[in-house]
Amino acid sequence: MTKSAVRGRHLRERVKTAKKRSLSSTLWLERQLNDPYVKAAKADGYRSRAAFKLEELDHRFRLFRRGGRVLDLGAAPGGWTQVAVARVGAAEGKGAVYGLDLQEIAPIPGATLFVLDIHATDALARIAARVGDPVDVVLSDMAASATGHAATDHIRIMALAELAFEVATQVLKPGGAFVAKVLKGGTERVLLNRLKQHFATVKHAKPPASRADSAEAYVVAIGYRS
Repeated sequence: MTKSAVRGRHLRERVKTAKKRSLSSTLWLERQLNDPYVKAAKADGYRSRAAFKLEELDHRFRLFRRGGRVLDLGAAPGGWTQVAVARVGAAEGKGAVYGLDLQEIAPIPGATLFVLDIHATDALARIAARVGDPVDVVLSDMAASATGHAATDHIRIMALAELAFEVATQVLKPGGAFVAKVLKGGTERVLLNRLKQHFATVKHAKPPASRADSAEAYVVAIGYRS
C-alpha cells in the first residue's frame, strides 16, 4: 500500500459522546475518523475504504488486465467497481464492468449497474443475460447483516460466497479468476473443496486494508476450468 494518505503518522481525533448517540456509535465514529484508509478513500475519490482491499488483492494476484470483463456482486456503494473500472480501462471504452446489488448504486462512469437479489430463483439467468459474453473476473464482497451470533453470521456469509461461486460457474471464462469474502470457520472447507475442483490455484488472503480485529478474509481462485 503506497497511498500517501495511508502512510505516516496521524493525530488521533476523539469524538465527544452526544446525548442522542450511544457509546458504541461514538466508538465506531471515532474509529472511522482515525482510520487512515477511510481518509485515503476520501482523498482518492473512492466510495469506501474497501476499495483498497481490492487494490491490494490485485497487486498480489494480478487479477485484472486492460480490456478485461468484470462482474462485481454486492457492489454497493461501489468502491470495488471503481477499482475494476480503473484497472480494465472501462471508462475509456476498454473492457466492461458490471455491478449488481440489492440496493441501487449511484452511477459510476464506465460501469453497468443494476439491482438484483442474488437469492431470486431466476438470478443466475438474469445475471447471465445482463452480462452477455463470459467475464474474466467475478468479485464478491457480499456480506449479510451481522446478528451478533458468530455461528449464524458465519453460515450466512458462507452461503453468500457459495452463491457467488454458483454465479461464477455460469459466467467465467476459462482461465478466469474468482474473489469472495469469507469468514474463517469449519464450513469454509466445503467451499474450498469445490473451488479446488474448478480452479488451478486457490488461496486465502487478508489484505492490509482489512481490519486486524475482523475475522474477514478473502478466497482467491485463479485459472478457472469448468
